[in-house]
Amino acid sequence: GVTGGDVVCLLLPSSLEYMVCYQALMRLGAITSGVNQRLGPDEVGHIMARARPRATVVDDADGRELPAAAGLVLRWSGLAPYWDAPRPALPAVGAGQPVLICWTGGTTGRPKGAVFDHDNLAAVAELTGVLSAPFDRRLSPVPFAHVGTMTRAWDEIGKVITTVITPPRWTAADALRLIENERVTVAQGVPTQWELMLREPALETTDLSSLRLAATGGARVPPDLLRRMRAALGVPVVNRYAATETGGVISGSRPGDPDEVVVETVGRAAPGVELRVVGGDGSPVEGGVLGRVQVRSKAVMRAYWRDEEATAAALDPDGWVTVGDVGRLDAEGNLTLAGREGECYLRGGYNVYPVEVERVLADHDGVAEAAVVGVPDPVLGQIGVAYVVPAGSVDADDLRRRVGRRLADYKV
Repeated sequence: GVTGGDVVCLLLPSSLEYMVCYQALMRLGAITSGVNQRLGPDEVGHIMARARPRATVVDDADGRELPAAAGLVLRWSGLAPYWDAPRPALPAVGAGQPVLICWTGGTTGRPKGAVFDHDNLAAVAELTGVLSAPFDRRLSPVPFAHVGTMTRAWDEIGKVITTVITPPRWTAADALRLIENERVTVAQGVPTQWELMLREPALETTDLSSLRLAATGGARVPPDLLRRMRAALGVPVVNRYAATETGGVISGSRPGDPDEVVVETVGRAAPGVELRVVGGDGSPVEGGVLGRVQVRSKAVMRAYWRDEEATAAALDPDGWVTVGDVGRLDAEGNLTLAGREGECYLRGGYNVYPVEVERVLADHDGVAEAAVVGVPDPVLGQIGVAYVVPAGSVDADDLRRRVGRRLADYKV
């Protein structure tokens, strides 16, 4: 069976079943590693090899073949006989005991596992700010394997918050239907999702009276989008900034901030979070000078799972974590982001690293060289464009299918 310290991967859709497994593993003292169902076999294989799980729980409808590193593969329906099984002796759970691994991409595109313990989760509950109020009903537009859900367990339990789940394939119509039917109080989404909701014809007849706040992040907020959101929703709009390594908490604008703060910056550090920009020598820089963004708080990850080299590169002895972004701080403490240290672009709020897509393209016998760049897109923010030097016969649709089979669909 699963015991304290064992890793268990959850390859499940965002669902009650996912949360039942997560809470059960937490109480057993095990470590939960959520795996986004949209990832391709290369990415899943890397995560399994790094995590070395004791077991992996998969959805009954998931027919993919998992690597041997996945450990014991359990279908959700196979857990049914244990619903009324005698309760096992439960271990004491320590505050500093690892409880979850959240996976994120590095500058090479390979996922790295950020490790969090119960003290981290308790800190997240303290630092979430305006996004959390007692008895909130919060729309969750991201997969449960995302840090935006996985680190919120203490926050949601302590404040009796209801998480409203969107379908696995997000649509604007479904999101609006859920806001009305579930009386959502806090609606969240990347700018792409908000743009699509504002274009959705059903918006005109959707009851939005339950909302108290709308939150966005993950990409720049166009001024026109902000104005239309405020007009259509009738509630304050805040722009949030986070990273997996920080527990999903860094900074954000506040209700009542002027438009230029919301659209041009990612706001000020959350209460309890220290935020700074450093130069090439690691010393803090001020006066609007560009530098690397660093964060320190009680929510920051403990380490990258089984990766001492990457941990040492990201997390210094004083607890400052380098999140990979470049930005500048103004006199009021608002952070303006200028880009990523590594090569990546943001497609609908998702980081896409060109080198990862290029690697898959270059594996094709008909491709001599491949380069991928991000270009502006009015809806998704950015999309990838591949420049391919053929080494023989090659078809663009065939290359798209190849990438789609190997990587997450948002990387195609």
